[in-house]
Amino acid sequence: MARTILLTGGSTSGKSRWAISQFAACDNVLYICPKILDDDARNRIEYDNKKNLVEWEIHEHVESEPHTLFDKHKFVIFDNLYDYADIVIEEMCPDIEQLDMEMEKEIEKRIIEDVKLMHEEIRLIEGDIVVISLETGFSAIPSDPLQLAKRNILGMVNQRIAHESSDVYLSASGIQFKIK
Repeated sequence: MARTILLTGGSTSGKSRWAISQFAACDNVLYICPKILDDDARNRIEYDNKKNLVEWEIHEHVESEPHTLFDKHKFVIFDNLYDYADIVIEEMCPDIEQLDMEMEKEIEKRIIEDVKLMHEEIRLIEGDIVVISLETGFSAIPSDPLQLAKRNILGMVNQRIAHESSDVYLSASGIQFKIK
């Protein structure tokens, strides 16, 4: 049975560490990073791969259509929606002053559609995908227009993805709590 798992939490709350640990001994893992994989995560993956005699495929700088990278991978980690939202906002609305509610909805729709396409790809091979996202509900309302837009967009995306996910975990202080 295919599973889409949403893992959300604050910055440096252990989200990536937990996701990596779920598939540490597995081959056929695809790790997708919209920006650059941080050194800590890269070192953890390399250590686990050597220890468990497995090899993961890592794609960095993924700026669109992440589902096209799936090549019969049984397990996928998408790390993370916050960075992906950054990329999509920049692509669809390079001038933040032009961002209105209609454009926010279009950006949300695009991100949600990309996650749905990833889910469909993993469903075809009955695998698992962990989608990592930053939890925006714990922060103060930012005064910076870009940060405010990102908070609003990601908050709505997280709600939608959580609703459609088979499992949802909240990460806090390195501990993951299953909330769905």
